[in-house]
Amino acid sequence: MSLVVTGTVAFDAIETPFGKTDKIVGGAATYACLAASYFYKNVKMVGVVGDDFPKEDIQSFEDHGISTEGLQVKAGEKSFFWSGKYHNDMNSRDTLVTDLNVLADFDPILPESYQDCKFLLLGNLSPQVQQTTIKRLKNRPKLIVLDTMNFWMDIALDELLATLKLVDVLTINDAEARQLSGEYSLVKAAEKILKMGPTYLIIKKGEHGALLFHENQIFSAPALPLAEVFDPTGAGDTFAGGFIGYLAQVDTINFNNMKNAIIYGSALASFCVEKFGTERIKNLSEAEISARVKEFVSLTSFTI
Repeated sequence: MSLVVTGTVAFDAIETPFGKTDKIVGGAATYACLAASYFYKNVKMVGVVGDDFPKEDIQSFEDHGISTEGLQVKAGEKSFFWSGKYHNDMNSRDTLVTDLNVLADFDPILPESYQDCKFLLLGNLSPQVQQTTIKRLKNRPKLIVLDTMNFWMDIALDELLATLKLVDVLTINDAEARQLSGEYSLVKAAEKILKMGPTYLIIKKGEHGALLFHENQIFSAPALPLAEVFDPTGAGDTFAGGFIGYLAQVDTINFNNMKNAIIYGSALASFCVEKFGTERIKNLSEAEISARVKEFVSLTSFTI
C-alpha cells in the first residue's frame, strides 16, 4: 500500500532578511514527499515539470525512496517558477514572479502502480485538479488530506467546497480559516468548516503552533521557538508530509494519533525553516528527528 502525494514540483527564487537564492528546487510535492519519506517507505509523487528540471534532482527523489513514475516531464516546456521576498517578521511576503508554465494545463496522471494508494495528500493546487486526482483512483484511500489556500477561496470557492466533501482532513492557516468560515473566532470557524465535509481540521498558526479540531475535541500543538528562521518557504508542505507520513506508518486513524502526527509534522517543519529550500530536510537522521520531537514534548510537559 502506498502514500500518494500530488502537488507542485517547481523552481523557487527566495529573498529573506538572511539572504537570497537564485533558482532552487521547491514545490508542495517536493517538500511533502521528502518529509513523508522519513516515516513511510512507499511514497509516490504526482506532478509535472518541464525538461529544464535537472535529472539529478529527480534522482534525488528516487534516492529518498520516492517513486517518480507519476512525475510528468514535458519536452520543450518550462517548470513552474515562483519568486518571493519575505518581510522582517518572516510571516508575510510579497510574490515577485509567478510563471505557471507547465502547471497551466496540468492534468494529473496516476500510473497503475499508484492504484494501491491507501493514503492521499492533495497538495496546494486547484480544487479541480485535486478532485480529478481523487476520481482517478479506483478505490477510495483510507485517508485523504487536503491543503489549500486563500487564492482558491477567492477564485474557485464552489469547486473548493465540492472538494471538501470528498476529504477527511483539511489543513489551512488561521487567516484562511477565517475567510472560509466568515468567523473570526477559530473555534466557531472550525465548527463551520467541519460541517463542510472534513472529519478533522488543522489550523496552522505559523510561529504560534497549530490547532486540531475533531467533533468536540481540540488539541493545541506548540511551535518550537527557533533563534533563526532562514526561509519559511515549504514549511507548511513539509508539515503536511510529515503529518501524513506518520499516520501512514502507524496505520490507525484516531484523535490521539492525529495529535502525534501534528507533532511529527511540526518537527519536520522546524528543520525546514533552518536553511533555504530543501537543503535542511534532505539529509536528516533518525536521531535528529527523534531529538527534535522530544523538544516539542518538553515544551508542554508539566505536572500539577
